[in-house]
Amino acid sequence: MNTLNRAKQLQARTKRFAVRIIKAFARPPKDEATRIVGRQFLRSGTSLAANYRASCRARSTADFISKIAF
Repeated sequence: MNTLNRAKQLQARTKRFAVRIIKAFARPPKDEATRIVGRQFLRSGTSLAANYRASCRARSTADFISKIAF
């Protein structure tokens, strides 16, 4: 398996993970405490896919490492 296939697979996995996070966010009851924690859960869970996609557009290996590290 080459690097491009692995990158595509990781993109698909991060997207599936984000979809699962969104579905999990919709399940709990909607009281105030759950909403506060749930929104943070949603933001942090979906940012994984967005950050990986941004790092894939890096111009160099050093840029990729810099973007993927944080």
